[in-house]
Amino acid sequence: MKLIDQRITETKDYLDNGDLDLGFRRLMDLAMDTDNMDVYQSIINLTEWKSNHQNQDESFTTKAKSILDTIAKQTITVGDRSQVIVKAEDVCKSYGKNKFALGPVSLGLQRGKVYGLVGENGNGKTTLLRILARELSKDSGTLYYNINETVLSDYDLRTRLVYIPQRTKKWYGSLQDNLKFVLSSYGLPPEEIDQRVLMMIARFGLWNYKDLKWNELSSGYKMRFELARTMLRQPEVLLLDEPLANLDIMAQQVILEDLKSLCNSVRRPVALILSSQQLYEVEKVSDMVIFLKNGQYRDNLPTQVDDRGRLTVEIDTEATRAELLDALGALQIESLTFNGGLYIANFKDIESFSAVLSYLGQAHIKILYIRDITQSTRRFFVS
Repeated sequence: MKLIDQRITETKDYLDNGDLDLGFRRLMDLAMDTDNMDVYQSIINLTEWKSNHQNQDESFTTKAKSILDTIAKQTITVGDRSQVIVKAEDVCKSYGKNKFALGPVSLGLQRGKVYGLVGENGNGKTTLLRILARELSKDSGTLYYNINETVLSDYDLRTRLVYIPQRTKKWYGSLQDNLKFVLSSYGLPPEEIDQRVLMMIARFGLWNYKDLKWNELSSGYKMRFELARTMLRQPEVLLLDEPLANLDIMAQQVILEDLKSLCNSVRRPVALILSSQQLYEVEKVSDMVIFLKNGQYRDNLPTQVDDRGRLTVEIDTEATRAELLDALGALQIESLTFNGGLYIANFKDIESFSAVLSYLGQAHIKILYIRDITQSTRRFFVS
């Protein structure tokens, strides 16, 4: 099945099963892939209708599926996602003698993929992002940018490679006017500018906030504005520094899923690398996770000798160490450590996670939380 047909089928399934918020967001992604202003206008009209007709799910679904049928008839160009467009080889950066040093770091970024960048504070995440964004010079190593053959200057490069810091700058005027300003230098007709801006406002859930000013928005909605402003520029590489810092847990999940969907666009796939402290949420949407410890790079896969053949499980329980060891005694448990809040259990010879659950259940151990972190960067934090 073609990628666009797969996306259309998925969106229809969301709408048919009553997952209307998610279905509408995916419908908007498909609409943007058409790059057709008539389709954009249909989405804008539906967004306005939806804001004035709450709890009319049946009518909304009918209107949304009608737009989906229109999209299915469009010819959508499939963007190239096969090449590595940013490549770092042995990149290093240090800050004075005997102070922090980053690297060597080697990695490659491809369009349509999400790269999570995790690590404790002060371990080089922001430094690496700023180096990739050409905002900070490296001491050694090589950076290759294969974004577009016509890119000749740093200015041209930065229009396609966008870095958003954790603390964004204040802007003036209304949210909508600021987004219009972004497109004002692209030579687009005024009507098309309006349609593209309203489309992006709808896509990032800013419809009811479009006339507000900077100081009238929460930190979370200021980040949504920055993302909307960035995506209007149609970047090919997007570097985000802690975009989840000011969002509640539900908003974090929505933004991450939306970013993955937008970056996996059929027409304009984007390479996305984002730093975050929200390990599980980031790992869920990432194609690859990059872990930095004291400036040193380590990927997320258990390729190290000490990781092979090992199962690592994180457990939150009111049971004592003795009770846990007794319950898990039949398994090849290598170690059981307690960090003051959680137990970390390591098992030899790849004992299955389901076996751990089974033995804990048979022993009637009350579990508050349990997770297999064998391939999670979480294991690097608790080791």
